[in-house]
Amino acid sequence: MTDIGALSSFLVSAVGLAVPLALAALGETVSERAGVINIGLEGSVIWGALGGALGALAAGPYGGLAAGVLAGGLAALLFAVFAVWLNTDQIITGTAVTIGSLGFTGAVFQSRFGTTGLALELPTVSAWEVPLLSRIPVLGPAFFDQAVTAYLAYALVPVLGWFLFRTRWGLALRAVGQSPDSAHAAGVPVVRTRMLAVVFAGMMAGLAGAHLSLVHTGTFAENMSAGKGFIAIAVVVLGRWSPKGVVAAALFFGGAEALQFALQAWDADLPYPLFLALPYVLSLAALAGWFGRARAPEGLALPWPR
Repeated sequence: MTDIGALSSFLVSAVGLAVPLALAALGETVSERAGVINIGLEGSVIWGALGGALGALAAGPYGGLAAGVLAGGLAALLFAVFAVWLNTDQIITGTAVTIGSLGFTGAVFQSRFGTTGLALELPTVSAWEVPLLSRIPVLGPAFFDQAVTAYLAYALVPVLGWFLFRTRWGLALRAVGQSPDSAHAAGVPVVRTRMLAVVFAGMMAGLAGAHLSLVHTGTFAENMSAGKGFIAIAVVVLGRWSPKGVVAAALFFGGAEALQFALQAWDADLPYPLFLALPYVLSLAALAGWFGRARAPEGLALPWPR
């Protein structure tokens, strides 16, 4: 393979791996801008993957995407009821939702398909090739020959940027994340705003999970989310709670994951688990501020009313 061909293949892999991270992280950006950090995002991803699988078997691949969105949103609604409406600790509640989701999805999968050890074959979402743009050398196949979920991620960047920073609804949402007391005094419904933001984040994470099962793998396996929800939270931090920054950070993490596969193929004289750990090491680095300190919304993870 030529150097150009190798670079093109690497970029195709990097973008494909970045898409579920971008989808989940864009949703989480809205949630965190409203002051809620959803550690249960991983739970929405795995429910989205299972919902996507079941929906695809019943109604085809696009029905599966819709089912994944619904499943992820319902998981987030459960988190929101406790963390936002009942005012429980966001971190503990999110952890409980994630652990419970990983267990329940495994139980549902085994009860539906048994434990034969055979891989489940699902109808998959085909790639959409954009005329002309997909023929651009190197970049074309990577960015313009992808599934519909990738194009949705592209479109959400300007849409969410406009919503958050150019509309009164976005201003109200950001006010809830910065100072919920002041927002409440100004007439903004804090609890409703936070719950809607969390459910939106869950729906996006559910779509990310459906992408894993219907685009990325064509199957469902227990625990296949593999920490994508947690990495998406790190992507939000690295992206500075900005849609443009978040997508750029998702591409960075997607490139890191693609690099791990490239290094394995290169057969470097390093332990295999070291390659698998690379995306998670980068997640810790982002959260620790090694890529520069970011200023989070001041009301993030704080209960309201206190």
